[in-house]
Amino acid sequence: MAVYFHEEDLPEGVLAPGPVAVDTETMGLVTARDRLCVVQISDGQGDEHLVRFKVGSTYDAPNLKAVLADPERLKLYHFARFDLAAIEYYLGVEASPVFCTKIASKMTRTYTDRHGLKNLVVELLGGEISKAQQSSDWGAPEINEAQRDYAASDVRYLHRLHDVMVERLAREGRTEMAQACFDFLPTRARLDMAGWADHDIFSHASA
Repeated sequence: MAVYFHEEDLPEGVLAPGPVAVDTETMGLVTARDRLCVVQISDGQGDEHLVRFKVGSTYDAPNLKAVLADPERLKLYHFARFDLAAIEYYLGVEASPVFCTKIASKMTRTYTDRHGLKNLVVELLGGEISKAQQSSDWGAPEINEAQRDYAASDVRYLHRLHDVMVERLAREGRTEMAQACFDFLPTRARLDMAGWADHDIFSHASA
């Protein structure tokens, strides 16, 4: 297992075919304000790739974009809503089709309100990950080893969690409903970017 660090794009041909786990690190939580700094990606074979974009980047990244935009390659996320918005806003591609482990957790682990990635890894995989670097400066000139390991851990477990969640959704009879949610996520991300992040447009309320 290794963590590979790349500047501005993913090298061609480094990922095996099949689903890829994807995550992003940004300067904050407001997509249009807080620039995309790192995209993490893994094919589930044991290596993780981090693509860093420096301040002033043009976000060309043709190899990374080709993988993210590939309609035949499933993308695994934890809280896809945020990552899809960051990727589309800065890289200009819709990174779908989607499977979101956070949504799957909320639809199957209804016995708890703890749906963070760390919670899932502990309960379902018997692992442990640190969130110590979650709020660090991802726009710094240098990304340190602790940051790299944290970023890599955010995609390291998603293939295994996907397998568990597929079984849980089937067991609870919620596979079709979950898939409809996943299919809607790119639109949900666009609603966020368009100004409806905090408004339920399906609500009867007029506000």
